[in-house]
Amino acid sequence: MTVFARLIGTGSYLPERRLSNADLATELARKGVETSDEWIVERTGIRARHFAAEQQSASDLALPAAQAAMQAASVTAADVDLIIVATSTPDMVFPSTAALLQHKLGAAGGAAFDVQAVCSGFVYAVAVADSMIKTGAAKTALVVGAEVFSRILDFSDRTTCVLFGDGAGAVVLRGDSHAGILATDLHADGAHSGILCTPGTVSGGQILGKPLLHMDGQAVFKLAVGVLEDTARASLAKAGLGADQVDWLIPHQANIRIMQSCAKRLRIPLEKVVITVDQHGNTSAASIPLALDTAVRDGRIRPGQHVLLEGVGGGFTWGSVLLKT
Repeated sequence: MTVFARLIGTGSYLPERRLSNADLATELARKGVETSDEWIVERTGIRARHFAAEQQSASDLALPAAQAAMQAASVTAADVDLIIVATSTPDMVFPSTAALLQHKLGAAGGAAFDVQAVCSGFVYAVAVADSMIKTGAAKTALVVGAEVFSRILDFSDRTTCVLFGDGAGAVVLRGDSHAGILATDLHADGAHSGILCTPGTVSGGQILGKPLLHMDGQAVFKLAVGVLEDTARASLAKAGLGADQVDWLIPHQANIRIMQSCAKRLRIPLEKVVITVDQHGNTSAASIPLALDTAVRDGRIRPGQHVLLEGVGGGFTWGSVLLKT
């Protein structure tokens, strides 16, 4: 019998502290950095973001998102035999954030590991879980995207610090005889690592390099739009579907202009694009599952629909997942 990985539950979590553009502009002004709500909205579509409390880590954000997804899926910790966390801001160097989350959930015994593909991380993690379920290596997978990007932002650089936020999103995948994930497509090209990176590391108890996010916005935009179209079409081709058969497109929530451009290239009406970037900014690996959970819970995404997920991020990495709900 052919086994498919099927989506059976979603969940998400945003930290309590919410900063509107006006709130952030006020805080930045105290540091001599000028920006405004109008400037941010016009260029990004972002109106607010959430920042984790000082004591909150990525696994702390992942926990309520995972619990919500598990509740929606009607599974217990004992049912979960695979946990993958996509994050670029782990709790510590090691062990993995996934292992720490596994302990907090009381789900010991199954495999647990992190995936680091930055903003494409959730798509990568879903693709890995899909493969493991199809081969029988796992039966029920918890896949989480969790980020605390506020810890790596340069608040003297208004071109980047206004873009990002913290949060977590999760899904539960289970092996099923009915079609679920129809196709996946993953890519990377390290030659472009310099246009989006956090070039710092730890050595001998000291930080080497600059452990703050750096981005060449124009270069990222130009590359992102092209590769997102390519990977979307690749997944559709693998599944034998056309873009006109996509019910919902959920791109990485980075910038409204990138999302609009992707939809236009694929000829998918903007009304079929799930957009949540205005409420939480760019939450990197958490952004796609945050948007997915929002659309599931508000009733837009219904059983039997085709949903296309696509992400692009530092590395440079990009990829897509096409699934049937």
